[in-house]
Amino acid sequence: MSDGKTDSTTFTRMQDATKADYELIGQRSAHFFLGLPHRVLAHLRLLAGDTGGYAVDRLTHSLQSATRALRDGRDEEYVVCALLHDIGDTLASTNHSELAATVLEPFVSEKNHWIVKHHGVFQGYYFFHHLGLDRNMRDRYRDHPHWRDCAEFCALYDQNCFDPAYDTMPVEEFEPMVTRVFSQIRKSIYMA
Repeated sequence: MSDGKTDSTTFTRMQDATKADYELIGQRSAHFFLGLPHRVLAHLRLLAGDTGGYAVDRLTHSLQSATRALRDGRDEEYVVCALLHDIGDTLASTNHSELAATVLEPFVSEKNHWIVKHHGVFQGYYFFHHLGLDRNMRDRYRDHPHWRDCAEFCALYDQNCFDPAYDTMPVEEFEPMVTRVFSQIRKSIYMA
C-alpha cells in the first residue's frame, strides 16, 4: 500500500492494493502513455541499416510506404499504418504483421488494423511462388470485407517500396502524425 510519502506503491500482490495505490498508478501510467509515440518512433528507427537483401533498408522501405500513401492523399491514420506496417520485423520476423497490428489496434480503425494484420500474407502474392509457396494464400480471406483494401495496400504501398532512387520523406516529417494517431485511443480491451 502507498504510505502517502513515496511516489510508488508498496504492495506485492494486486489483491492488497488500495484505491489510492491505483490512483497513483493511474497518474504514472498516464504520464508513461504520453511517451508512447516517441517509443514507437524509436523502435521504428531500429529498422535502419538492415536491408535483408533488399535494395533499401527496412526503415527506408517503411518511410517510402508512408511517403507514397501521403502523396496519394491517404488520411493520416492510413499513412501512420503504412509507416509502421513492418515495425514488428525486429522482434517478430516470422509474424511481424501481427505484432505491428497489435501495436496499432487501440488507435486505428478496424479496417486499417485488418490491413496491417494481414498484409504479410497478402504481400506473399508477389513472391511466395518463388519460395515454393502458394502465392494465392491471401484468397483464404477472399470473402472478408477488407480483402480488396489489403490487396490495394500491398500493391500501392508495400511491394513497390524498395526503390533507392525514390524521393522518400524523412521520419521527422511523420512524427507529428504518429503523435496525433497515438494520442487517441479508439478501442481498448477494457472498453469491451
